[in-house]
Amino acid sequence: MRFRIKYHRAFVITGIFTMLVFVFAQCINNTGKKKNTITQNGFEAYVGNEKCAGCHKDIYEQHLKTAHHLTSLPAQEKNINGSFEKGKNRFSYSPFLNIKMEKRDSGFYQVIYFNNEEKMAMRFNITVGSGTMGQSYIEKRGNRYYQMPVTFFTAAHQWSNSPGFPNDKVLTDRPITARCLECHATYAQGEGGTEMEPAGFAADRMILGVGCEKCHGPAAQHVEYHTAHENEKLAKFIVNPASLSRQQQLDVCGLCHSGKIQKTKASFTFTAGKNLSDFFDEKIIIDKAMQSGEVEVHGNQYGLLQASKCFKQSTTLTCNTCHGAHQNERRNMQLFSNRCISCHNTNAESFKTVTHKQVVNISKNCIDCHMPQQESKAISVYLDDRKNPVASLIRSHYIGIYGNKKLTE
Repeated sequence: MRFRIKYHRAFVITGIFTMLVFVFAQCINNTGKKKNTITQNGFEAYVGNEKCAGCHKDIYEQHLKTAHHLTSLPAQEKNINGSFEKGKNRFSYSPFLNIKMEKRDSGFYQVIYFNNEEKMAMRFNITVGSGTMGQSYIEKRGNRYYQMPVTFFTAAHQWSNSPGFPNDKVLTDRPITARCLECHATYAQGEGGTEMEPAGFAADRMILGVGCEKCHGPAAQHVEYHTAHENEKLAKFIVNPASLSRQQQLDVCGLCHSGKIQKTKASFTFTAGKNLSDFFDEKIIIDKAMQSGEVEVHGNQYGLLQASKCFKQSTTLTCNTCHGAHQNERRNMQLFSNRCISCHNTNAESFKTVTHKQVVNISKNCIDCHMPQQESKAISVYLDDRKNPVASLIRSHYIGIYGNKKLTE
């Protein structure tokens, strides 16, 4: 009997000891993981692009030329694309109602005139858009922000009404939401309203442009650690998108390139390395992209890509397979086509179609045939000299065979 009791006690003690060793080991492992986990959030967690330039100068300087960087900037003269020159600075709604873009001592303004009498002057505060298709503008009133009624339309090189605005009256009260800024800025801290829908934003807690920290995560901890450990070569407290899973890599881009997805948590709480599905309802991404065969090429590039045969048949294809995030590669057809050819064997019999045989130097431009530019229904504007709206031409991210305007795989 004593032997059995001793044996039982020894077994229990051994089991407890083993459990304690396991728990202790887990604590050590978790501690190690926490040392390289970004734990901060909010404005204090961000440092801005200039801090990144201290160690990554070449990448920083290349990024300044990208559409991501240019997507929002302070409305300084060098950043506003439209003309303020007399004769080129006006958009007319009617013979009696027009807006003039004017440079005044205190800044740049869109000024509403009715029967040549000034009614309202709205100051340019922020430019929105890289200027490739156009550039819109934001006015700040207190801590609230509003989209301005006139936009610069690049294709026509002239002022137009802003997309979605009426062409027969001036609209001055369209608010800029947190979701707008989430795609056109790195960070903006809300004020007033609710956490999900703040009414305003703190101007001194806003980081314009889609910068380094949008794709790599907030960098305050990273900068603090490496400033104190200058000889440390392994990047700490920062996200390397290349090390993420395929879905998480897509999620980084999908935050802004999934169209009108519905958020389930407050804007700016999603950061690189997290799962987009924890912050947004993603069910509509593909459905919205391909609904009734109507393809809206603006905004939902991720949904269009997901619906493509190339994407479905690959286990590795992501946005970064074709796009270099740090460089301005726009309109470099040869470069993009080379990336197509890296997956498609031009010597394969399946590649030698009748159409392909008719194309000279086919490997230099796959893009115009399989990802053609199409008219956007979302970005359509009225110009001074036209009665009908003019649509922006945007590259489709549905990779397919386009014939007679019918979309097929």
